[in-house]
Amino acid sequence: MARLVFEKTRYVTRLEQIEGLSERELAALTEVADLYAFRANSYYLGLIDWSDPADPLRRIIIPSTEELEDWGHLDASNEHAYTKTPGLEHKYECTGLLLVNDRCGGYCRFCFRKRLFMQENTEVVRDVGPGIEYIRAHPEINNVLLTGGDALLLSTKRLDRILGELRSIDHVQIIRLGTKMPALNPFRVIDDPTLLDMLQRHGRDDRKIYVMTHFNHPGELTPEALEAIGLLQQAGAVTANQTPLLRGVNDDPVILGELFNRLSYAGIPPYYVFIGRPTKGNHHFAVPVEEAFAIFESARARCSGPAMRARLVMSHTSGKIEVVGRTRRQTFFRYHRSADPAKRLRFMAYGSNPEAFWFDDYRGTSRDFVPHAPVESFGPN
Repeated sequence: MARLVFEKTRYVTRLEQIEGLSERELAALTEVADLYAFRANSYYLGLIDWSDPADPLRRIIIPSTEELEDWGHLDASNEHAYTKTPGLEHKYECTGLLLVNDRCGGYCRFCFRKRLFMQENTEVVRDVGPGIEYIRAHPEINNVLLTGGDALLLSTKRLDRILGELRSIDHVQIIRLGTKMPALNPFRVIDDPTLLDMLQRHGRDDRKIYVMTHFNHPGELTPEALEAIGLLQQAGAVTANQTPLLRGVNDDPVILGELFNRLSYAGIPPYYVFIGRPTKGNHHFAVPVEEAFAIFESARARCSGPAMRARLVMSHTSGKIEVVGRTRRQTFFRYHRSADPAKRLRFMAYGSNPEAFWFDDYRGTSRDFVPHAPVESFGPN
């Protein structure tokens, strides 16, 4: 049955190819599709309840006129500042990020790297050789993330070559593949045994291949998606999931808690939950920081221990900033990862700001700010 479905799965790049959209909707969305690229596939479109205009999977993949709102920046985390050679970012000391692809199985409307899918994009390069040589020359890099775009949308042959190059570097211990393919088109995994063989071949008992999945809503955890995950795990890959917190998709504690639980049942630990970057065109997905924290904690309260491992973070230009708690008057943060080693694990407290969507919205807004200090200074006195 899966093979039959795969043979009928096709990619869709024009809105008029979607039967679920009316002529009126098509006319309204033309300007949006001209500005931000559209791509989907028949498998994922088949999961949408087209009778529900607010269907969360529809919201993930189908353009909206709300994307035309003037808000945010295309490179909201200033990733360009950490580009060391075309296609290679080095922001955190031990992590190298290779942009290996400028395509995905579908273009999520909330994508923070939508700039990569625009015609003027020059950040993704076909030749990753210079990036790999940079990694080879920097022994502090012990883990490498292949992303873009979607790492699993590369051909198995090309992915094999990249993994082989990275495995030849002794100091690279972990290789991570960023992908939403198990959610968008699980038959990429189910119907390619050479992919599974290749992943198993490059895995080591002491140096695993990680597959970082992007399930945003429980509706994406179909039997086919779970079959694909099971095959990846049987091939020795370690799986973990990350998702942004998205208005109209998973900003309900019941929905988010169900996502955490079902992921944990399938052996996919929830990893990061991201507060959405202030990316151009994404305001309608944005959830304020303090509301996001309340939703996140309420969702975790509905879970058992294995489902409670997620961290609520912002991928700020200065590092990954975790939201760790709040009182009626203050919100507390710490650097989970920092581009500046001097800020590593620093703890911060700001006065409450219910309207803050991003860490920068807290700067200079409170007299209750606790100055940066080493984390040790907050221990018992």
